[in-house]
Amino acid sequence: MKKINPVLHWLPRLLSLGFVLFLSLFSLDVFNEYQGWQTLLAFLIHSLPSLVVLVAVIIAWKYDLFGAIIFFGFAVAYVLMAGFDKPWSWYATISGPTLLISILFLANFMIKKMPDQFKNLK
Repeated sequence: MKKINPVLHWLPRLLSLGFVLFLSLFSLDVFNEYQGWQTLLAFLIHSLPSLVVLVAVIIAWKYDLFGAIIFFGFAVAYVLMAGFDKPWSWYATISGPTLLISILFLANFMIKKMPDQFKNLK
């Protein structure tokens, strides 16, 4: 395997970690709404999407194709769950970054698997 562009290697990984942090911000609203153990339980429930994405990031860290597929799946799943009657900004906020991360993982996978076709990008 030839050496790949380090920017293309690290960009989807770092963006996906940033996306996990962004999603985890939505968990913080529970601290104003609940008291005691209810706060902890509500925080864990609100953190589930972040934890699912974090597990996907951990697997995608080694397997680029998995990252491309799962982040594309996250983008499509969000659009389907949100419905088609929302403003475009709803989709751009969640599905936009996941689609970008998916494309970057796919590009990294393709460059690693077919280095001769992409030799000018290195």
